[in-house]
Amino acid sequence: MRTAPVPKPYILGIHAYVPGKATASDGRALIKLSANENPLGSSPAALAALAEERGADTIDAASYPDPSANALRAAIAKLHGLDAERIVCGTGSDELLNLAAQGFAGTGDEVLFSRNSFAVYDIAARRCGANPIEVTDRAFIANVDAILNAVSERTRVVFLANPNNPTGTWLEPSEVRRLHAGLPGNVLLVLDEAYSEYLDPANQIDGFTLAAEHENVLVTRTFSKIYGLAAERIGWATGAPGLIDVLNRIRGPFNVTVSGQKAALAALGDQQFVAESRVHNSAERARFIEAIAALGNHGLSAVPSEANFVLVRFQGSVTAKAALNAIAEAGYAVRHLPDEQLSDALRITIGNSDDMVRVTATLRKLCGEEA
Repeated sequence: MRTAPVPKPYILGIHAYVPGKATASDGRALIKLSANENPLGSSPAALAALAEERGADTIDAASYPDPSANALRAAIAKLHGLDAERIVCGTGSDELLNLAAQGFAGTGDEVLFSRNSFAVYDIAARRCGANPIEVTDRAFIANVDAILNAVSERTRVVFLANPNNPTGTWLEPSEVRRLHAGLPGNVLLVLDEAYSEYLDPANQIDGFTLAAEHENVLVTRTFSKIYGLAAERIGWATGAPGLIDVLNRIRGPFNVTVSGQKAALAALGDQQFVAESRVHNSAERARFIEAIAALGNHGLSAVPSEANFVLVRFQGSVTAKAALNAIAEAGYAVRHLPDEQLSDALRITIGNSDDMVRVTATLRKLCGEEA
């Protein structure tokens, strides 16, 4: 007779998500360039909304938040030209990604995603008993032909991060449409656009258009990245009414806090902050990639990125592990991903100008060049 509850075998197959580190091996606090947070912080308007909510004498902590986040959904819809009834909010986009798998896949089904993509997809598949199927990529970019060739009668969900995490690569809209066109109608295509706001605005709308035109496309977004509200855990998704209905059936009934809703609402109204964050990221990213290219003779290279981070590869005498340690010694935490088949690479978040200068100088020194 067993003396303890027995977990489902597919749950034991999950490797828990490991967040970016913020401390060195000796316990020193490091500046985080490991979690793709906004180095400019949060919108002043969002911070003011949080301060007002948390400092108000009349705060009602005993009352539940608006379960449907009506005001926030209306503001999202207005900004992006969407139908508020086709929007659902979640505890970060992570919750919505998990709900998408849970709602449309189960034991024996298959969930597809590209190699070197977001670790949560594997977890989302296993949580509902589905089989995660990792598909070969091409030069760190999702391979549409390989994904379509991997589709079987058991496939129920395809996840596509665009821009992709942790590589930063971006699949052009024509390729995304080709992927969708090749999928059976009963397969859900989830476009994870957590980093979409870092793209040129002209390239941010195609996912929304695809979701509005078809019954099997769900687009997820987050307030954790360019909006700088990672601590509040706010995400949202848009898709056909049937998709939104399913997610609403199984999400937490009061999943976005009062303060989170108010902060996100204020952040949406400060698009100047969003634009400034995008411009800062683009300029610093370009400078950093150029600096890495200058170290190419030492085996360093940067994967082309459209996100707020760069995947730097170390294929010479300087190893990724040595660079990780040197950068930590300089006071910074970056992301090493050996468990994701990227043992020769570091994912480095784009920080403020001083941060990027110091990280670059550290790498130059490690390569034996003048800092």
